[in-house]
Amino acid sequence: MKRRIRLRGVGGDVEGKIWESDTLMRAGRLATLEIVLDDSSVSRRHAEVRPAPTGWRLRDLGSTNGTCLNGTRLGPGEFPLRVHDVIRCGNLTFVVDLIQEAKSEDDTQTNGGDNLLVQAIHNATWEDALAGLAFDRNRSPRPGEQLLALLRAGHHLVHLESEEELLHTILNDAVSTLDAQRGAIVLADGPNGPLRLRALASGHSQIPSRPGFSQNLAQRSFFRGESILCTSVDEDPELVGARSIAEGTMASVLCILLRTPRKRLGVLHLDRGPMQAPFTKDELHLADAMAAHVSAGIESAQLLRKQRELFYATVTMLAQAVELRDQYTGGHTARVTEYAHMLGQQLDVSPEDLHLIRIGTPLHDIGKIGIDDEILRKTTKLTDSEFEIMKTHTTKGAKILEQVGDLLQVVPIVRSHHERWDGRGYPDALAGEDIPRLARIVAVADAFDAMTSDRPYRKGMPPDQAFAEVEKMAGKQFDPECAAAFLRIRQRIVQEMQSETKKIGIGNLATLRLAATT
Repeated sequence: MKRRIRLRGVGGDVEGKIWESDTLMRAGRLATLEIVLDDSSVSRRHAEVRPAPTGWRLRDLGSTNGTCLNGTRLGPGEFPLRVHDVIRCGNLTFVVDLIQEAKSEDDTQTNGGDNLLVQAIHNATWEDALAGLAFDRNRSPRPGEQLLALLRAGHHLVHLESEEELLHTILNDAVSTLDAQRGAIVLADGPNGPLRLRALASGHSQIPSRPGFSQNLAQRSFFRGESILCTSVDEDPELVGARSIAEGTMASVLCILLRTPRKRLGVLHLDRGPMQAPFTKDELHLADAMAAHVSAGIESAQLLRKQRELFYATVTMLAQAVELRDQYTGGHTARVTEYAHMLGQQLDVSPEDLHLIRIGTPLHDIGKIGIDDEILRKTTKLTDSEFEIMKTHTTKGAKILEQVGDLLQVVPIVRSHHERWDGRGYPDALAGEDIPRLARIVAVADAFDAMTSDRPYRKGMPPDQAFAEVEKMAGKQFDPECAAAFLRIRQRIVQEMQSETKKIGIGNLATLRLAATT
C-alpha cells in the first residue's frame, strides 16, 4: 500500500477543500507552498505535514499565531498524526481524513546503510497501552513475573503520598523488572517542556558520575509522542558527540512516553550497557504498559503537590494578614516556619508531620487577630494584666482552627506552642511529653526568633547569645531533644538568617558571620 495523507478544510474559506499527498505538504500564505492559505491569521510559512519512517508528522514552522493539534498548541519538534486529528493554523481548521501507511509500527528505521538505530516505535493510545497490562504485543497473556511487576507498580499509586518517593519507587521497579543498568524519569514543565530530571536509579551501573540519560532521545520521545527502542545509539547523527552517549556506555535504550488521556507528562529512560543483551520489542511493549499504568499516579501526585503548594501559600497569606496588625513582628511567621521545618527534618519526623509543620507554624499566632490593638501594638513592655490577655492568643487561635475540619491536626501547635517542658507554660501548664511533639518543635523555633528579633522595648539578641539561651533552657523551657537538635543545625539557621537579612536589607552581617564560626 502506498503511503498517503488527506486533509479536509472545516469552516470558513477552507470549508470542503481537500489536500492529498504522498510527500511533504507545507501550509502558509506563500504561493509556492503546497497548501496556500490566503488568511491574515496564517504566517507566510506556517506549518508542514511530512512523511516519516514511522508515520506522518506535523510541525510548526515558527508561525506567529501558532499551530494547534487537537486543541493543544505545538511546541518545538514533530508530532504524530492520526485519522480524525484536528489541525488549526491561525484561524483555519483542518481534519485528517485519511492516512495510508506503507510500513507497520515494527518496521525498522535506519540511518542509511546497515547502521541500525530505532528498532521499534510504539505510539499506542493510553487506553491501548493499558490493554498491555494483561497481554503482550502478540495478544498472548503475560507471564506471571511480568504481571507481578505491573501489579507492584500499581500498588505504589495508592500507598505513597510523596511525589519524589513515588517517582523513585516507580523507577527502581522499572530498572529491576527490565534489567536496566540505569534509569531516569524526566518530567515536563508545562505541556511543551522543557524536560527536567526528577529521578535517577542504578541497576548494574555503579558509576554515579556518568550521565543517567540522553536528553536528545528523551526530547525526541516526548515531542513526537511515542515510545522508542534504540540500538547502536552511537551511530545516530542526532546523538554523535552527545556526552550522555559518549560517556554513558549506553548500547541499548528505551525511551518510554509517560502520558495520560489528558496530557504528556515526560519520559521514562532506561538503558543497557555493551555487555548486556539489547532491549527487545516485547520489552518495549512491557515498559509502555507499565508507563501507562503509573502515569495516572504521577499526574495525581503532581496535582496533590500543586494543591499543597497553593494551600501553603493561602495559609501564609492569612498569617501575613494577621502579622500586618503588629508592625514589630514582620517576617516572624515566615522565619519561625522555616526554622521549625529545618528542626523537624533534623529530628527525622515523618513526611506527614513535616506537612503539618508547614501548615500549622504559619498559623501559630493566628489568635492574635482577637487581641486588641492597644495591647498588640503597644510600644512598651506589657503589664501583668496585659500579658494575661496576650496569652489568650493561644486558645483564641485554637478555637478559630477547630471550626475548620481539615485544620484540626494543627490545633495542638497553635494551642500549645507556649507550653514549657517544666510545666510552667501556658495555657494548660502541660509538662514534658504531655506537650504535643510538634508544639515542642515550634516552641524552640518561635522562642529563638523572638530572642533575635528587635522589639520597641528591647534590642534583639545576637544569634550566639540566643543559641546559648536555647542550650541553657534545655530541660526547663524546651524539650531537651528538640533543643539539642536545634543546636546541631546552628550553621543552617545562621545561613537562613543571613539570607533573610539580605532580602530585607537590615541587620548586622558581621554579627551573623561571627555566630556562624562560634
